[in-house]
Amino acid sequence: MSDQPGGSTAAQPDQAETGDPAATGATAGRPLRAPGGPVLALLALGWLAAMLWSTREAISSATAGVTAVSLSAFALPGVISAALVAGAAVGLAAAEPVTRHRDRVTLRFAVAVGAGLLVGIAAALVIDLTYVGNTTTRTIASTTAAAAVIGGALAGARNGAVVGAVASATLGTLLFVVAFSAARDPLFDLFGAGDSQQSLVSAAAWVSRTESLLAGLIAGALAFGYLTWARRRAARAEQGVTGQRWPAYLVAGAGPGLLLLLAEVIIRIGGRSLIDLAAALSEADAVAQTSLGTSRVDNGIWVLFVGALTALVAFGRTLGPASDDEPESGTETTPAEGSTTAGR
Repeated sequence: MSDQPGGSTAAQPDQAETGDPAATGATAGRPLRAPGGPVLALLALGWLAAMLWSTREAISSATAGVTAVSLSAFALPGVISAALVAGAAVGLAAAEPVTRHRDRVTLRFAVAVGAGLLVGIAAALVIDLTYVGNTTTRTIASTTAAAAVIGGALAGARNGAVVGAVASATLGTLLFVVAFSAARDPLFDLFGAGDSQQSLVSAAAWVSRTESLLAGLIAGALAFGYLTWARRRAARAEQGVTGQRWPAYLVAGAGPGLLLLLAEVIIRIGGRSLIDLAAALSEADAVAQTSLGTSRVDNGIWVLFVGALTALVAFGRTLGPASDDEPESGTETTPAEGSTTAGR
């Protein structure tokens, strides 16, 4: 009787597949956790420290107050972007352990914002204690603190894996932009920069497009790689874990561009006084600040769309073709099929 479909032996496989809902269904429905959070937080803090140090050295080397104002305005975008990523990475590292075993949205958000606030306060204190004390210093300190808090608030999102993918991809993009500076001069010559003003402008535009395109490709690839790592790690640790759907890859790939655009908004609101002060120095400074602001916006848009497209294409290549002979995964057999199988 144990071999019959209605016997106790036939019911055991169904029970094994169903299992405890808390261990299978609930696990499959939870968002993936963010792996490597502490390492990502340390890397982001190191990048923020490097940006603060380089900005301090540039301002300290200025021979006049006018030069210091101009250099502060030029260095502000790098510091703000680094603070935004550091706040998000540290907030993610602090919030993930708190909500590891259950979803507590309010607690997660509070912990992430608190961690971002600590990063902002620490960065502001470093700026106030080590930079030359003036109006520009206070503007940099306050705007940096605000960026870190906003980054922490972003880390309070429920899907930790997507936040981790965005933070790691943005950090990689920022590192690439700095490394790309070594290739700008050869690319200027490659794109036909000559003695005329028109050739210089045309070459600069092509160099900027090349940088943005490569940055978007790197952002999308890093975001896809991080989400893949999170899925595989979760699958090894727990049974019944499902991967992220395509909207998660879309958001993760577009996230670095969105963060760059968000950093530009913070700069234009919190650092407005510094930008206006630098632009008022001369007509050339005004043109430079306007041109740099437009270039940063264009770069953010390029990274947003190219990163999102790259992540989606990479995700699409992992999807195998659906078989016409096999039923879709997760579908149940019909009663007729079940009775036929049991009667064989």
